[in-house]
Amino acid sequence: MVQATVCTQWAAPGNKSLFQDGDVIIGGFFSLYYIPSVGEQDFTKMPHYEPCTGLDLESLKFMYAMAFAVEEINRNSTLLPGVKLGYRILDSCGQYPWALQGPLSLVGGDAHSCNLQASMLHSATYRQPGDTAGGQPVPLLIGGAASTTSIMLSRILGPLSVPVISYLASCPCLSDRSKFPNFFRTIPSDVYQARAIAQLAIRLHWTWIGAMVENNDYGQFAMQVFQEEIQGKGICLEFIETVRRQTIVSDAKRAALTIQASTARVILIFCWYTEVKRLFKELAKRNVTDRQFLASEAWSTSDDLLHDLTISNVATGVVGVAIRSSTIPGFGNYLRSLNPISHPYDEFLREFWEKEFGCSYGDSSLFAYRSSPLRTLSDDPSNVSTSVPVKGFLHKVSLPPCSGTESMEGAQRPFTDTSQLRVSYNVYLAVYAAAHALHSLLSCPNTEGPPGNNSSTCSSPKHIQPTELSQHLNKVNITTPQGEMFYFDGADIPAKYELVNWQKTPEGTLKLVLIGHVDGFDLHLNESAIQWSTGSNQVPVSVCSEICPPGTRKANRKGEPVCCFDCILCAEGEINNKTGSLHCEPCPSEFWSNVERTACIPRQLDFLSFNETLGITLTTAAVSGAVVTTAVFVVFLHYRQTPMVRANNSELSFLLLVSLKLCFLCTLVFIGRPSVWSCRFQQAAFGISFVLCISCLLVKTIVVLAIFRSARPGAEALMKWFGPGQQRGSVCFFTCIQVIICAVWLSLSPPTPRRDLGFQGSKVTVECAMESVVGFCLLLGYIGLLACTCLLLAFLARKLPDNFNEAKLITFSMLIFCAVWVAFVPAYVSSPGKYVVVVEIFAILASSYGLLFCIFAPKCFIILLRPDRNTKKHMMAR
Repeated sequence: MVQATVCTQWAAPGNKSLFQDGDVIIGGFFSLYYIPSVGEQDFTKMPHYEPCTGLDLESLKFMYAMAFAVEEINRNSTLLPGVKLGYRILDSCGQYPWALQGPLSLVGGDAHSCNLQASMLHSATYRQPGDTAGGQPVPLLIGGAASTTSIMLSRILGPLSVPVISYLASCPCLSDRSKFPNFFRTIPSDVYQARAIAQLAIRLHWTWIGAMVENNDYGQFAMQVFQEEIQGKGICLEFIETVRRQTIVSDAKRAALTIQASTARVILIFCWYTEVKRLFKELAKRNVTDRQFLASEAWSTSDDLLHDLTISNVATGVVGVAIRSSTIPGFGNYLRSLNPISHPYDEFLREFWEKEFGCSYGDSSLFAYRSSPLRTLSDDPSNVSTSVPVKGFLHKVSLPPCSGTESMEGAQRPFTDTSQLRVSYNVYLAVYAAAHALHSLLSCPNTEGPPGNNSSTCSSPKHIQPTELSQHLNKVNITTPQGEMFYFDGADIPAKYELVNWQKTPEGTLKLVLIGHVDGFDLHLNESAIQWSTGSNQVPVSVCSEICPPGTRKANRKGEPVCCFDCILCAEGEINNKTGSLHCEPCPSEFWSNVERTACIPRQLDFLSFNETLGITLTTAAVSGAVVTTAVFVVFLHYRQTPMVRANNSELSFLLLVSLKLCFLCTLVFIGRPSVWSCRFQQAAFGISFVLCISCLLVKTIVVLAIFRSARPGAEALMKWFGPGQQRGSVCFFTCIQVIICAVWLSLSPPTPRRDLGFQGSKVTVECAMESVVGFCLLLGYIGLLACTCLLLAFLARKLPDNFNEAKLITFSMLIFCAVWVAFVPAYVSSPGKYVVVVEIFAILASSYGLLFCIFAPKCFIILLRPDRNTKKHMMAR
């Protein structure tokens, strides 16, 4: 035997509802009660557990916005003429699965079939006039504050095509028409607000941000969009804390500790306002008042937070994205006119009334809560009490009965404040969108029939098909009371937000100040109107590392986010005139970086100048050498008749002194800015002067050898080849060879002045460039050949039997000369810039001084200080 399957509805969190009969009933479900943290409950094991406590006044206002809109439509003779619109509103509790139970009961009616679609058809077909609306399934639902609730409900009702119009579910995932074809909403997708917040962070240069998000579809998807938007924009998240409504006490403590320990000064929060309030209270306990909070639309305009003095120091300066405010004409008067006496069946209003005025009705089941989420019932229904935990015990406090004279007229209350309606206006728009869709569906003739079908029938209020209603919702295009066009772009509406700022009032509370608006993806911000968390108009700084100034570049720290970096000074020759740059740019070849590394400046011309210390030193040495040589020349000229001067051809000695003087003076040509003529003359003067000098020494050496060789028997004719004429001729011959080398070199490929850009530095070396290295090598090679020949011959003649043998002096001088020029070659090749010239001048001076002192110092010593030795007899002695 097969047992019949019987389906029963879930136990309702409460039996309270708001109902108005009509020809067409639309359903509404609102999270009228929030859920304190009592831990997760197993609803299957506790069918009579009532999880929802604490009446939420803001959601209550949303509910009355729906009721007011329906009443207003029923008074409108042009919208749904002849059709009375009704509603049935339930509390969706806000906690799963109770959040779905109310809406599903509205759609399924009172049938007990396990087939929801069959239940809808049965109730719709067999409903008789005069039946209560409790058994009538509604063709449309308005509600779904949470994105997760809307996602679950849309998927469940998708096969039935029952339209769901949400006023607060902003998850971007709900824009997917392939997954949610029956979903509509009067709030923009979070894509727009997440991008607006990202643009705000980019504009205010906040690169180091912390985040707290609710662990649901709203928080996770909004955070995902925000992260996608800041990717590659130099913004990093130091942390992301997730919280759940069911465990908000422990989650808020954990998040508060994380925020307190973080270095991020800007905190982004995607949560419902009740979770934010718990966090702010935890931060207030820890005196964390130096954080700048970025608010999502879920809490940016919460009156509950704005008027809480205990968190005002923490919440000061909040900047947030808010649903655009609007006004509903007559809604304020409607709220102020509400009274339990005129609405005896409105249990929500009765509970609000008792809480607002601190009184009770005899049949009320109101319980006021101070800090405990527990809800208890008195055994005596006439005795209404409040359970208040004191040191672990519950104490009951009786409330006085209401007198009936209480009224919301006159006094200013947040509940009756309709100056800036946001979510309430979304609810209002949702009702009007539903009414216009119903008007289009119920109007005749029905233009949706196939072409040529003239027998089309109109839809009846008693037989409304949700599929047809969804089609007409997609075509809704109305004008709002503000004169703006309202329509559904798929599931969404055009995105328009306001930017708000929480500023302190003299009373210590916070007020909402408009600082800009968002139109689509365009952000408009008035920064001067913002009061930041610091209390000033100075934008807070929230960075992991200070932005690198011009002249430096960023170097990322290993293992840390890209927002954490070190600033490194640009290398020499590179600049960066921007802030926060990753690279430095090299200067052009003729430019160099300044000290700050922010600009390229022309390189200074660098050459050996007469004005610098080194130039002055070398000039002094050269002039001193020339002066000393001139002094020696004068001494020799004065004592020209003495044996010391006349020995070994005094004419060559005078010529040698002249060539040494030229060697000293030619160094002056190397000092100063190189020019075309100075480059040509300096090497020629150097080469010819030294060849003339060494030629004189070579001829002297040869003469010494010839004299002593001629003293041998049979060698008297040898001196005929080395007379004074032959000596002068030899010097001229050796010198002319160098002159020819220089003439050919300078005529074919002479040295030219050139700027040497190869040496890295702030200066450009102006030098004489050797266009032909061969010519310079021939010049030096010829000098070296004569010097080596002279050294060899002088070495052979060093031991000739003479008391004063000049060959010894020439040997020592040539040794010094050769040592200097052997060391010159590697020093010349390796010296940078102008120091090439310095090395060559030093070699010239060193070798010239060596020749001068080695050859003439002993002679001057004898001439001036030991004249007794300046005799032929003494010089010829062995």
